[in-house]
Amino acid sequence: MIQTKNVTLRFGKRTLFEDVNIQFTAGNCYGLIGANGAGKSTFLKLLSGEIETSSGEVIISKDERLSILKQDHYAYDENTIMETVIMGNEKLYQISKEKEELYSHTEFTEEDGMRLAELEADFMELNGWEAESEAGELLSNLGIPVDLHYNLMKDVPAKIKVKVLLAQALFGNPDILLLDEPTNHLDIDAIRWLEEFLINYQNTVIVVSHDRHFLNKVCTHIADIDYSKIKLYVGNYDFWYESSQLALKQMKESNKKKEDKIKELQDFIARFSANASKSKQATSRKKMLEKIELEKIVPSSRKYPYIDFTTEKASGKEILTVSNLTKTIEGRKVLDHVSFSILKGDKVAFVGSDDIAKTTLFKILMGELEPDSGEVEWGKTITRSYFPQDNSEYFKKDQTIMEWIGQYYHIDDETVLRGFLGRMLFSGEDVFKKVPVLSGGEKARCMLSKCMLEASNMLILDEPTNHLDLETITSLNNGLIKYPSEVLFASHDHQFIETIANRIIEILPKNGVIDRRIPYDEYLESEEVEKIRKQNS
Repeated sequence: MIQTKNVTLRFGKRTLFEDVNIQFTAGNCYGLIGANGAGKSTFLKLLSGEIETSSGEVIISKDERLSILKQDHYAYDENTIMETVIMGNEKLYQISKEKEELYSHTEFTEEDGMRLAELEADFMELNGWEAESEAGELLSNLGIPVDLHYNLMKDVPAKIKVKVLLAQALFGNPDILLLDEPTNHLDIDAIRWLEEFLINYQNTVIVVSHDRHFLNKVCTHIADIDYSKIKLYVGNYDFWYESSQLALKQMKESNKKKEDKIKELQDFIARFSANASKSKQATSRKKMLEKIELEKIVPSSRKYPYIDFTTEKASGKEILTVSNLTKTIEGRKVLDHVSFSILKGDKVAFVGSDDIAKTTLFKILMGELEPDSGEVEWGKTITRSYFPQDNSEYFKKDQTIMEWIGQYYHIDDETVLRGFLGRMLFSGEDVFKKVPVLSGGEKARCMLSKCMLEASNMLILDEPTNHLDLETITSLNNGLIKYPSEVLFASHDHQFIETIANRIIEILPKNGVIDRRIPYDEYLESEEVEKIRKQNS
């Protein structure tokens, strides 16, 4: 068990948390949610002891081990993958190192022998003899091949390091597990394995994630950060969202009835207070009026941008034909005879473990890259808007947000432009921020604004939910569901794919694609798809 007692955290004049009292118990998985800047990651650091409270305390049950998902992918470059995972249990790792050092002595003293006996007992109690086996199983389940398990961390790519650090956090069955965005950069299979792992986990888990499907699958409770407080709800993310919206609606309806009653009493008092025969009734109604209290509705600090994609003209019958595209990047063939045609009404999710393949395909479709062979043929009526995964080229000029958006706005009216930016959560002085220094989330909202203003009849979106908070993801999700034309997109967000796509195309490592017009969940469960995937791995 881990709990906070009157925890307050201040940075200068800003209070991030105030008198937070909350208890997390074993057997439960808590999804920690809140608007961007609410302090989700900071709260995990408070729980882990990485930062200190301004007042109050964090209490962990005696002898319970806490593990946290580390974020520094380069901290273990000089360690092997296996060693990095085992370092997740610091006590076990230190015992192993001390044992190695003692056994390396050329002259063995009686004191060395006594110390080794103690270490061996502790090593056995911590299940040390099974450590490499457990670590290896975690790594394999996360998709890291056995032949890499003893490689140095500095010699493996970033996407492997991410998985190693996750294995490190999970290693050794910690009593309290703190996970900050554990699904980032994981492939579909690794996410599905992690979901099952956490569903069956018997200890305490506290997780921060922007993946709504993940939160729905693994969470038994939601801990909501709002206005410097944390409130606990039983249930998963969807249950929290629906119940919070219902509670707000009921409160508003209750207030409306009270407002109507107040108006009725005020009218009566105004009409009859000067009338002697009615003055007694007017006085009693005035007393009734004074007793009516409107429930205070505190609006959430969450803000949902208004995302609405429109088209200036509908797409024609011919949209897009891709024939036998092949492309090699840095000596590796990432596209191998890729062919497909896009039809009216298609909203296609491109999936697969190779993110470079999807990004390369989108760049070819946008004319930013030339294929080695093959053809791309666009219909004459098609206009395209592109949301690239790497948008850095768009934000190099020394422009304000207002100037940047103005390039894509067809109305030369500052008031109208400010109104549009306000709906995209750029209000007040925010519009004069320089675009090179914007956060990842702010740049993503700028790119979504650009796509809306272009009013194209084809959207090509490469990982558009990266850097977005849950509120913006929800708005984007709804906007794409309503969009009346064709969409090609890549995403790791399960719910995003399931609710938007009516067609799935998986780019295979060799020999083309798998192309199915079925819902995403059905695609993931398809034995036929799995068979094709194995044949082409």
